[in-house]
Amino acid sequence: MTTLPSLLTRSVANFVEGLAVAIPRLLSGLIFLALAYLTVRVVLSLVRTSIDRIYVGDRELVGDLIATLVAIFLWFGVALTFLKVVGMGDIAASLGTAVGFIALGVSYALSEMIEDTVAGVYLLRDPDFNVGYRVEAKGVTGTVAAIELRKTRIDTDAGDRIVMANREIEPRWTHDVPAAEAEVGGDDTGGDEPAAAD
Repeated sequence: MTTLPSLLTRSVANFVEGLAVAIPRLLSGLIFLALAYLTVRVVLSLVRTSIDRIYVGDRELVGDLIATLVAIFLWFGVALTFLKVVGMGDIAASLGTAVGFIALGVSYALSEMIEDTVAGVYLLRDPDFNVGYRVEAKGVTGTVAAIELRKTRIDTDAGDRIVMANREIEPRWTHDVPAAEAEVGGDDTGGDEPAAAD
């Protein structure tokens, strides 16, 4: 028959043994977190500097999106690795799998938003589609007032501002080239016809 003193002694021994195993893992985890924090900050700083050189002006939205995605990916990797370091590898694997399924569901639910964002990135990078340009898209003709990641705002000649989803514009639109620009520089769409000689 187990007596109370022997039960207490065994419980204390198990606690001390568990603590002896947990403390080194916890210290390793804390050291890993400190190093990972510094590494992620340096990497994000380098990414942000590179992006700021590439995406300037009205294209900063694309840079912000890329920097955010890189930060999410890095911090998620740090979290999973931390769990592995402290001895919770099974939880890390389960969490990675669960987040993968959640991301799949979210991407399906937000497919139109993602399509708008991808189309917005293409429009922001297109040299023929800029704020102030006259364009025609989906039967709407006017001047581009703003290009955002999900929507583009076009001011029509009638004074209306039309807000259109980028996925509707990106597949097919035309750039109205002013007559003076067409005479001087030729067709903006990259036509191969040579300019008429004087």
